[in-house]
Amino acid sequence: MDKLPRAAVKTYINGFILSIVLTLLAFGLVSEHVNSDHTAFSHGNLTLLLAGLATAQLLVQLVFFLHLGKETKPKLNLMAFYFMLLTVVIVVFGSLWIMDNLDYQHGDHATNEEVQEYIIKDEGIDHSH
Repeated sequence: MDKLPRAAVKTYINGFILSIVLTLLAFGLVSEHVNSDHTAFSHGNLTLLLAGLATAQLLVQLVFFLHLGKETKPKLNLMAFYFMLLTVVIVVFGSLWIMDNLDYQHGDHATNEEVQEYIIKDEGIDHSH
């Protein structure tokens, strides 16, 4: 079995340490938020911080473990990565858009009758038949 070059081992160790640090930071932020009865950070700021840490974690994984940009044919791998990224963005934002548009089913204390009336009105259903 071939041994990994010393530089590759250092790259994996650095990536592992960065991944652990980013994970612990995210855990610490959420723990602080929960332990402070949700007053340490607003929900919006916490969401943005966690999204930033998740993005950093993604970049660490891509660079240190998948070696994106360091391969012999980077154009092909980058095109595959961009296609995957586009697909994920479409699925995530499409799902959020659909859930937002279906929000009327879980409105502010709406009764089943009010929801049904809203749907009938919204869809233009005619009861005269």
